[in-house]
Amino acid sequence: MVDGEASVDESVVAESVVAESVVELDVETLMAERDSFRDIAQRLQADFENYRKRVSSQTTDEVERATGRLAEGLLPVLDACEAAFVAHPAEVEPLFNLLLGELRKQGLEAMNLNGQAFDPNLAEAVMREDGEGDGNGNAIVTDVMRSGYTWKGRVLRAALVKVRG
Repeated sequence: MVDGEASVDESVVAESVVAESVVELDVETLMAERDSFRDIAQRLQADFENYRKRVSSQTTDEVERATGRLAEGLLPVLDACEAAFVAHPAEVEPLFNLLLGELRKQGLEAMNLNGQAFDPNLAEAVMREDGEGDGNGNAIVTDVMRSGYTWKGRVLRAALVKVRG
C-alpha cells in the first residue's frame, strides 16, 4: 500500500506542477495581452489628441478666412467712405473713423506706403514718374491712388500707387 500511496502522491504533485505551469502561462499571456491593449489605448489617445488639435486649427483657419472675406467685401465701402472723406471731411470723418476702428479691432490694417520703397508684394504700380528713387535703385511710392489693406498680417488688397525712380 505504500507503493500505491506514493504513486498517488506523485501524480497529485505532478498534476499540481502542470496546473501551476498552466496558470503561469495564462498569467504571462494575460499580462502580454494587457500590455498590448494598453499600447493600443495610448496610441488611440494620442491619435485622438492630434485629431482634436488639427480640427481646432482648421476651424480657426476657416473662421479667419470667413472674416477675411467679410472684410474684403467691405473694402468698396471703405473706398467710398475714403472718397467721401476727401470731399467732405467734417461730415464723414466720424463715420469713417468708426468703421475703420471696428475693422482694426478685428485685424484690418491700412497700409501707409507714401514715401516708402516700392514693394510689389504690397502695392501695384499703376503710374511711374521720372526722377530719383531711394539711391539704391529702388522706386519710391509718391502717391497712393487706392489704399491697400492687410488682414491679420497678410495682404488683403494691394494698394494702387504712383512711383518715382
